[in-house]
Amino acid sequence: MKVNFYTSQREYLEKKGEFDRAIQSVIEKGNFILGEQVQQFEKDIQEYTGAKYAIGVASGTDALIIASDILGFKDGKEVITSPFTFLASTSCITKHKGKPVFVDIDEDTFGIDVNKIEEKINKSTAGILPIHLFDQMPDMDKIMEIAKRHDLRVLEDAAEAFGMRWKGNGSEYKHSGAIGDFGVYSFFPTKTLGGYGDGGMIVTNNEELAQLVKYFRVHGASKKYHYDFIGYNSRLDTLQAAVLSVKLKYIDEAIKKRNEIAKLYFERLSDCENIKLPKVKGDQKQVYYVFNILAEKRDELAEYLKKNEVGYSIYYPMPLHMQKCFEYLGYKKGDFPVAERVSEQIIALPIYPEITTEEVEFVCETIKKFYKK
Repeated sequence: MKVNFYTSQREYLEKKGEFDRAIQSVIEKGNFILGEQVQQFEKDIQEYTGAKYAIGVASGTDALIIASDILGFKDGKEVITSPFTFLASTSCITKHKGKPVFVDIDEDTFGIDVNKIEEKINKSTAGILPIHLFDQMPDMDKIMEIAKRHDLRVLEDAAEAFGMRWKGNGSEYKHSGAIGDFGVYSFFPTKTLGGYGDGGMIVTNNEELAQLVKYFRVHGASKKYHYDFIGYNSRLDTLQAAVLSVKLKYIDEAIKKRNEIAKLYFERLSDCENIKLPKVKGDQKQVYYVFNILAEKRDELAEYLKKNEVGYSIYYPMPLHMQKCFEYLGYKKGDFPVAERVSEQIIALPIYPEITTEEVEFVCETIKKFYKK
């Protein structure tokens, strides 16, 4: 049995008529740049997340770069973040000549170890950039308390976290991205809410910050051909907004299905002593964007899965502090032992709403067969 790590075709075929009509409506009207579908989608994101403002941009990476620029994560200022993440979570700081300051991760959640943040704060620290990684958020209560105490800005990298909600010590759940000064989402095709190409969104509850994003995404223009800032050309494509609007209608159903698939993985793999399953910490509603395990003989397992036509991915094979592009920061192997150890053991299994029970069971059986060899 062949099991894809991800496929978009099944969802498209299920809702083909809706997707085709949405795309066709954009083409017929010809309003391809910041068309009415973008404006409507932004309003829908505001309503779903509870954020007061949502501004569509060209990608999750652009969202991080623009937000970092506006928050002052630049010119030698330090920003505390995790080394165990995708490049964009840190390159957004270095693009503006800011300095990323890494702290190690929590081995159970793979997110930033919030207990190590405060010791890294000094007079050059401008902010904290927590990453809501894979299926859960780090302790946002503690992060916001630290930020308030030290007058720091918080940029939530919620690129993978659409639908996640944090309650913690609060009276109500708050959507990822809507807690800090800025939050960003990615609509890369594999994401929980993914388009048919690149796309991103910046959310905030601050009117002034929202207005700046609107300027920055159109070259820094306050009105056409009047430039108050040196900005960017970064606008959510109207075609992508149309596709995403269709998907947003079914997002709760998609999240529910992901949780059901994750539950099946837990049930089928709980007796496998050679792997470690993920744990969720804190009062939150997680979303299984990715289902990771820590596996003994990870690379050999990956090869066995490939041989048996089971898709997988490795997020991430090397922490950022060990990447060549960040050599200048002066970190070395051994500085963040948890992140380094996890990077050698982690492997992601297929999970998306359209995957079948039979396919998940085949993945689990294949993993168990590998360890019984």
